[in-house]
Amino acid sequence: MKRLIKMIAALALLAAGELARELRCFHVTRYCVASRKLSGLKAPRKIIFLSDLHNYCYGRENEPLFRAVAKEKPDLILVGGDMLLRKDHSSYGHTVKLLSRLSKVCPVYHANGNHEQKMKEKPRKYKRSFRDYKECLLKAGIHFLENESVTLMWDEKKIRITGLEIPLRGYERWARNRIGRDDIEDKIGEAGEDYEILLAHHPAHIPSYFDWGADLVLSGHYHGGVMRIPGIGGVIAPDFTLFPKYSGGCYKVGDGVAVVSKGLGVHSVPIRLFNPAEIVVLELKGEDNF
Repeated sequence: MKRLIKMIAALALLAAGELARELRCFHVTRYCVASRKLSGLKAPRKIIFLSDLHNYCYGRENEPLFRAVAKEKPDLILVGGDMLLRKDHSSYGHTVKLLSRLSKVCPVYHANGNHEQKMKEKPRKYKRSFRDYKECLLKAGIHFLENESVTLMWDEKKIRITGLEIPLRGYERWARNRIGRDDIEDKIGEAGEDYEILLAHHPAHIPSYFDWGADLVLSGHYHGGVMRIPGIGGVIAPDFTLFPKYSGGCYKVGDGVAVVSKGLGVHSVPIRLFNPAEIVVLELKGEDNF
């Protein structure tokens, strides 16, 4: 019995040490995404996807995070939301400084997560202003996509990027209110024929995003499931779903691909275990580039 107690204590100590380490660092996760719709690109394009920073700060002024992104020399940076916290005591100053610096690296497009969306739709409830946050980033050259799209030309290929804000009921616990194609079309209209990149924060509704017509879905929100079990994935989602299907990683869904970031920060319960924070690097190419 004493030996068992010692083993349990040792494992708990190791887990505590790993938890502390993961709360202080991040790593770079790389995925390659190919599509016949991108065939004809003269060269692959590199996209950095950032999500769920929640005002977290790595080192002085997020310098390690900035350097890691700049080192990649991306063509585009896409922000998937929840970069701030809607809690009144939390300052978003570090986040504004980081994103403002990144806008000098390459174009940055910002979609909202549930934290930004709730601050925007319910301004009287929060002392901190989403409007001020947005104005600061607009001045720095950040492009906001709030149920809006932008079309880019890559070697004569049209790429459409859309930031989706689902109805807030879609964030309710235990996913009681699913979001369908009609809800999405009410917000952003119908999908087109071009390559569609959809920034949609909540991964529980990924099947509906592809039903709408997305080719590449970029989500976050689940923080990797807080703790990850090898071969299984994340343990629990913010809506209390156990072992969520899309907890973090790259998923092939029909002809499309969904990438769910494990996020960069934490909130409410500051726990990460076997689930390091991440910068996601995507290399997009046509099927003829292989």
